[in-house]
Amino acid sequence: MRAVDILAKKRDGQALSNAEIDWFIEQYTAGDLPDYQAAALLMAICIRGMSREEIVQLTLAMANSGTVLRLRDILGGYAVDKHSSGGVGDKTSLVVMPLVAACGVPVAKMSGRGLGFSGGTLDKLEAIAGYDVNLSTERFEALAKQNGIVLSGQTHDLAPADGKLYALRDVTATVPSLPLIASSIMSKKIAAGADGIVLDVKVGEGAFMTNLDDARQLAQLMVDIGVDAGRDMIAVISDMNQPLGEAVGNALEVAEAIAVMRGEGPADFREHCIELAGYMLRLAGQGEKWQDAAEARALLERNLDDGQALAKFRLLAEAQGGDVRMIDDPAKLPQASIVETVNAAQDGYIEHVSALTVAQAAFELGAGREKKGDPIDLAVGVRVHVKVGDHVKAGAPLVTIYANDEARLERCRTMLGDAVRYSQSPVDALPLFYDVIYGQ
Repeated sequence: MRAVDILAKKRDGQALSNAEIDWFIEQYTAGDLPDYQAAALLMAICIRGMSREEIVQLTLAMANSGTVLRLRDILGGYAVDKHSSGGVGDKTSLVVMPLVAACGVPVAKMSGRGLGFSGGTLDKLEAIAGYDVNLSTERFEALAKQNGIVLSGQTHDLAPADGKLYALRDVTATVPSLPLIASSIMSKKIAAGADGIVLDVKVGEGAFMTNLDDARQLAQLMVDIGVDAGRDMIAVISDMNQPLGEAVGNALEVAEAIAVMRGEGPADFREHCIELAGYMLRLAGQGEKWQDAAEARALLERNLDDGQALAKFRLLAEAQGGDVRMIDDPAKLPQASIVETVNAAQDGYIEHVSALTVAQAAFELGAGREKKGDPIDLAVGVRVHVKVGDHVKAGAPLVTIYANDEARLERCRTMLGDAVRYSQSPVDALPLFYDVIYGQ
């Protein structure tokens, strides 16, 4: 086979065979194809799309490009995982994974770095000094077995093809592609070896999927891929028209996650975490326990409010080299040198809080990366104090900016001027969730 023939075939909108997909992924993983040819395939897929059969094959090829774990064998019991398709202020893994682990269900998750304007879980975790996200497969397995919780980046031998393609997508404008999103997420989930997977598919202006039909299509596709691979699957479709919680920015989001695990924090973020954790318990219960939603919720609320989830988060960080003093006292997390609050210019109801504009403003401050390998500023970001439907008085705080550069602050301030719209009539609050899709 020749890579150029495969590229031409997909460029012209034809379906690739299983053998062609397998060959391309094998050659690229082995280093026998250059980045520019992989980038060409990504762009062709982004423009031309893929059939369901192609997407499933691409997913399996990436999952099988390295080791495929079986966490059930490692942990001696059912293992559950979750993944988000990316959003603004989406720090749910930092709460949901410890919360589920506190209920006695082992969780072992591999996460990614920031992709486009969406912040990455690994970047957030690295706001905790010393936290090691680069674990070997052996260390990953050992911590999962020892503590019932581990959260790291992809090891080099798990889905290595996706690891290479994931980084390339960010700098080739091929992030918002349904086949690439679905195959990337599910290849990691299949390779990481969990028995049950809960997917949090975001929809709205701050998500890759901006309309509900596309989000449902992505969710259904990923559920189908998981079921075909023998996994138990649930996907929720959640709102991303405004930031989740208040904080957008790495250290700021870690501090907010800690607040929720202390029984505090924004109500919408807390509720989102409880809902996702409830679905994870449902899968882990396998029809025998945690099927009563009210009982599961009571357990999850108790583990948040009495500090058990926070204790698991502390154990997670300590086991991976993190400075737990930053968890005990979040003021020790990276802090911005400039803090400025923007206040409401008028009385009114909040009609719109642009998740996309807030994300772009945080990006402008340095909270994200423009190209592969760029450093990020862990301290900077934006805190949004209002939600759609709130009533505010003139002079009330709308957003607080955390910056380390005056020029960036000025650009951020200008961008945020268009982030909030008012109405003189009452406005309904946005729902947290729109739909749930269950694997059969």
